[in-house]
Amino acid sequence: MATTADFKNGLCIDFNGKPCSIVWFQHVKPGKGPAFVKTKLRNLENGRILEKTYSAGERIEVITVEHRPYQYLYKDEDGFNFMHEETYEQVHLDMNMVDNSDLMKEGQHVEMVFLADEERCLTCELPTYVELEVTYTEPAVKGDTASTNALKSATLETGAEIMVPLFINQGEKIRVNTVDRTYGERVK
Repeated sequence: MATTADFKNGLCIDFNGKPCSIVWFQHVKPGKGPAFVKTKLRNLENGRILEKTYSAGERIEVITVEHRPYQYLYKDEDGFNFMHEETYEQVHLDMNMVDNSDLMKEGQHVEMVFLADEERCLTCELPTYVELEVTYTEPAVKGDTASTNALKSATLETGAEIMVPLFINQGEKIRVNTVDRTYGERVK
């Protein structure tokens, strides 16, 4: 058991029977009344952000999660298949457990978060940036726009569609941010 004095970003706790991670917290000592701690928690099973206020010194249950390296193998009608990079154990995940799954390509390295006590997979985290090839985009015509930061739609090799700058052409490799699905830069 721990108390609110042990809070730090990334600490995993049991909140109403659900595994959650602390995203943000703030100790508050008002002029009147007892101190308290405001927190924002991320549910590790579905990614939702929850807000909770704890009394100062309140006891909480800390849980242990493990981050394990896996490699994405293939997709079938039931979901995604991954292989542990050291033990070669294979894991199958439902499609709803992987955010931005259309940015994954076969052979890509990902990180799985497991609840250590139950050996249960909570989430699959893609790397922050992935390098993908543009398979289709409309050619840009000089003078199309007056602004310098104009964007156009591009289809990537995985089938995902994102917005890219006008100077990106079909066949180029680009770096894509998997968190917010934005264009990062060209890859040489």
